[in-house]
Amino acid sequence: MTPEFETLLQRCVTLAASDLHISANLPVSARIHGRLEILPDSFLTAEAVHDMARALMNHAQHQAFERDCTLDLAVSLPEGHRFRVNVYRERGQTAMAIRRLDETFRTLAELHLPAHMDELATLRDGLVLLTGPTGSGKSTTLATLIHRINLTRACHILTIEDPIEYLHQNQKSVIHQRELYTDVPSFAQAVRAAMREDPDVILVGEMRDVETMRAAITAAETGHLVFSTLHTGDTVGAMDRMIGLFPAGEQESVRHQLSMVLRAVVAQRLLPTRTGIGRVPAVEILRVTPAVANLIRTGKPQQIYSAIEAGTAHGMQTMEQSLAGLVRDGFVSYETARMLARDLQSFHDRVNMMADTTFMPPAG
Repeated sequence: MTPEFETLLQRCVTLAASDLHISANLPVSARIHGRLEILPDSFLTAEAVHDMARALMNHAQHQAFERDCTLDLAVSLPEGHRFRVNVYRERGQTAMAIRRLDETFRTLAELHLPAHMDELATLRDGLVLLTGPTGSGKSTTLATLIHRINLTRACHILTIEDPIEYLHQNQKSVIHQRELYTDVPSFAQAVRAAMREDPDVILVGEMRDVETMRAAITAAETGHLVFSTLHTGDTVGAMDRMIGLFPAGEQESVRHQLSMVLRAVVAQRLLPTRTGIGRVPAVEILRVTPAVANLIRTGKPQQIYSAIEAGTAHGMQTMEQSLAGLVRDGFVSYETARMLARDLQSFHDRVNMMADTTFMPPAG
């Protein structure tokens, strides 16, 4: 790490910024409480950005960057502050997107997540998926669940990450963390190798390809609890995406496998608070009951939305239910929440059911 790069990370901590954006021949930008701001006196030449990025990479990482033109890695400051760094090419130059990571593990309550999500840490087998866009808090939620298992169960936890974001220490569990390009060549190979490493719980950082998905499903089928992430907008979309990536001839059998091993899907988004300080999550939760498993197996995704809405007793909630709750509790404004609602009428009706004030839907 170059001294200049370390200084920028220190500024990120001082400003309480969540992200830094470093570009060639431009000043650095910081995301503070969800808004991008240009940092004064932070202009960097293309050569300086390239040198900063190269200093972070080992040989294997540099080869991967030269091949793929993008690379994820993690770095720490001497005081312990940790950051995820994505290095990428744009217009022929090197650029970086840097995310500051939490130094401590927080509880679900501290993250403003539903308390019943704690049940996901008590599962003994199957597949649990977290989905949402980049920067929606998936990694933090997964780290919280893994930490919960680490504190409460005597088991072997194996994580496969790109990069390792949260550093876990053995508590009640034994935990091993493997990093792409440092410890393993690919997610799929690492998951297959995990079958020979006696894990009880496996965290697969991201389902990037069919081979990783196939290996994760097999691991879940053979009695392991597998957590992973996808970049989709909602819970049902996550299943459609997984199934759709497989060859047409395999999709029916994959649908059947998912109906047997899938335990839950959580879709998460982050919204700015009413005060403008910080962000809070809105979450859609699908639990796979026998009825939901049958809908997955028979390929009826639209009916799953109705099952989520009616599944409150099983710990389920739609995104609209979550958004309406955030408005009711005063965390976010009606207008902010409305922008993320998939079913505007359902969201509007739920807000009015919960609130003393009646909100009128916008004309048109």
